Formats: sequence, C-alpha cells, structure tokens
Amino acid sequence: MKILFAAAEVQPFIKTGGLGDVAFALPKALRGLGVDCRVILPKHLQIPSEFKDKMKTIMEFEVNIGIKKVNCSIEYLEYENIPFYFVNNEFYFNRNGVYGHSDDDERFILFSKAVAQLCELNKDFVPDIIHCNDWHSAIIPIIVKDNKDIKTVFTIHNLKYQGIFKSEVLSDILPKVEDDWISFMKLGIIYSDKVTTVSSTYSEEITHPELGEGLDEYLRNRGDSLTGITNGIDFDIYNPKIDEDIYFKYNNNSIDGKKTNKTALQRYLGLDVNEDIPLIAMVSRIVREKGFDLLTQVIDELMKMDIQLVILGTGDKFYEEIVEDYSSIYHDKFSSNVLFSNKLAKKIYAGSDMFLMPSFYEPCGLSQLIALRYGSVPIVRETGGLKDTVEKFDEEKDTGTGFSFHDYDSNQMIRMIKYAVSIFKQKEKWERLVKRGMLVDSSWANSAELYINLYESLLK
Repeated sequence: MKILFAAAEVQPFIKTGGLGDVAFALPKALRGLGVDCRVILPKHLQIPSEFKDKMKTIMEFEVNIGIKKVNCSIEYLEYENIPFYFVNNEFYFNRNGVYGHSDDDERFILFSKAVAQLCELNKDFVPDIIHCNDWHSAIIPIIVKDNKDIKTVFTIHNLKYQGIFKSEVLSDILPKVEDDWISFMKLGIIYSDKVTTVSSTYSEEITHPELGEGLDEYLRNRGDSLTGITNGIDFDIYNPKIDEDIYFKYNNNSIDGKKTNKTALQRYLGLDVNEDIPLIAMVSRIVREKGFDLLTQVIDELMKMDIQLVILGTGDKFYEEIVEDYSSIYHDKFSSNVLFSNKLAKKIYAGSDMFLMPSFYEPCGLSQLIALRYGSVPIVRETGGLKDTVEKFDEEKDTGTGFSFHDYDSNQMIRMIKYAVSIFKQKEKWERLVKRGMLVDSSWANSAELYINLYESLLK
C-alpha cells in the first residue's frame, strides 16, 4: 500500500500547530506498520538549513495558476526513514510565515497541482491514496479525480479555517460556479473519497449548525464516508522518562520526580516555591475558543484560591494583555508567558499538577494527551477530542483520568477546578489518578491501524 501524505506543515521542518505534529507522527507510525507512506509539503523559508542542505532536486516542471505559468521543482530528503518531498518555488514559499499571505490561494493551488504532477511524473512512487489535510491541500481531490488509480482521503483538523477565496482562482479546475467566493475546505469535503476528522465526537459535532461552520449540510451528505479517528502523540518525543527538555526525568513508577520538576519550574517562573500548592497550567493559543473568555470571567475568584497558574502561548492581543496584566498583579502565583516555546511547554507539562482546557470546541487536542503522559491531570470541557480522550474521574469508584464539565460556562469550570483541588489534597488518591493518566496509551499505534483499515476499504 502506497500513501502520499500532503500537508502544509510537518515537524521538525516547520510547525505552527497540531497539524505539524500529526503530519510527522502518523506517517512514522504507518511506516512502522509496513505501509509505504511518504510526505509532501512546501519548501518554506523557515525550514532549517541543516535540512535544506541535504535536499536534492528530483524533478522540475511548470504549473498553471490561472493564466500564469509558474516554474516549480520537487526536492527530496529522507529523515528518520520517512521519504519527504518538498515543493519549491521561491516566489511563493520563500517567505516569513506559513499562512496569512494575500495570495495564499495561489500558493496552495501551486502546492496542490505540484502534488498531482509528482504522482504523474514520479514512476518510482505512484500512490494508491493521497491523504490530504485541511484546506491547504483540499483541492487535490478535484485535480486528481479523473485518475481512477488514485483515491483520496481528506482529514479535517479544524473546520473553522476553510480557505475562502475568489472562485475565479479555480476557473481552470472547477466547472462554472455561481458564487463569487469558494471554500477550499468545502471542495475537499465534496470531492474526496473519504472524509475524516481527528476525533469521533468532533465528526458528529460538525454535522450540526452550532459547530458546522456553514458546512454541516455537506458533511451530513457524506453519511458513512465521514468518520472520526482520534489523533495520537509520538511517544518517542513525549516521554518524561527520556525527555532532555525537562528538569528531571521520571515515569509512572517514580512520579516523585514530578515534584522536582515542579519546584524547578516554580523557581524559574518566579512563583512561590512550594510543592504542596496546586500548579495549574494552560499551554494554548490565547484566544476565545480555547476558553479564555471563561477564564477572564472568573480570574479574580481563581486568584483568591490557594493555587498557582501558568499560561504559555500567543494569540489574541485582547486576551494576551489581560493575562499579562493579571500576572503582574499576582506575580507570586500567576505566570504568563506570551511566547512560543516547545522546551518551556515540556517543562510546564512535567512541572504542573493540573492542565486546564476549557475549550468552546476542540477537534482533537494534543495538549491533554501530552499532559496525561507527563502526569498533569486534565480539567477539560466535554467537547470533541477532549470528551473522547479524558475519562471523567469517579471518586466513589476511584476511576478516571481527569475532570470534565459539560456546559461552556465559567461557573461550571471553576466548580470543577475547586473539586480537582480538593482531590489534590488527598495525596494517595491523587497519586493513583496521576498514574492512571500516565498509563493511558495515546500513542499513534491504535489510530494508525484504524487509518490502514480506512485505506484498505478504499482499495477493495
């Protein structure tokens, strides 16, 4: 079975969010199960020179973008036993920032057509399936639809970001459309052979208007061709037993090591150093849909509690300023870090006691999976992948892996935080809760098997 995985970002080359994690970890897991999975992405400016210096050009060709003819090349690199192809055009991809340019439509039309050209010209590897991801590669199914030998899978990582552009940019691909604007995401949903989302609950949620982003009707029309497969995390990268980025290595049999990480983190952040104070963390984009409007409604009440709070991330300037203002007022118990840092994020996972994710919606979420792996107990809203991956704590049965609340409501959230703090004080019960979370198998192994089953269903 041959799979070509198309994505706009792939770590360790370039990453802005969870898609970058998935686009490396899933192909890695598939190859470990015997699938010839290869990855294609644009050759972005920010890709480190240590990788660029090893790339080799394997083909060159022209691509039509409207009436323009654009020169393009494909470069090749093998990394950790995974073959990677890079679409190179200096004008379109040699820029700061992966997204957010005024000609993003042309940039990702070029990328999508280059993917199709690779499949046509590279006789050494002709994929059975092209696995497309989010709007950036959503028009690939239209471009290759006449090729009966290639099937397409389209994965929605976040329906909110659809890639909406003037429909005229696709005049050579689409039959005449009546609307002036077109959603690339919508086209992926309509034209791909199978549509997946990154959790089971999210796949159901987006078929309803509240979270359907105007595409719920098209998603409902896919019927059984729409399915949800929950993301995993790479256990080689996220492993407190071997992680060089944390202060002290530990595992589920030596969770006292978390205390060492906690006090070192407190010291680094300028918080009061006290392992008995519950330390609650958020590593997140600082935006409304991640629950920051709920947080700001109750932050004064939260700061009256005997807890500490650390936030890491960037996002909406409005919420960034609020958390920074409060951290300056409560500097001994609230640390805001408005920046992007994988290394600090890992230190926070390892050093925190609880991990707060009160999202309005969450297609899957990787942070709660990483938190579980590092023994930081999740407190989540029951939506999307959060509902699927965090088993609600049952005090009477002494089961579960975290705490959850149903409604998108700040009062429910703070009640659950207070409940979690009360359990934290019961040391033996808390330790069992932490260990259960650390033992959860959220690796890619199970999800990769489900993707293989999906691929095989297309090839019968």
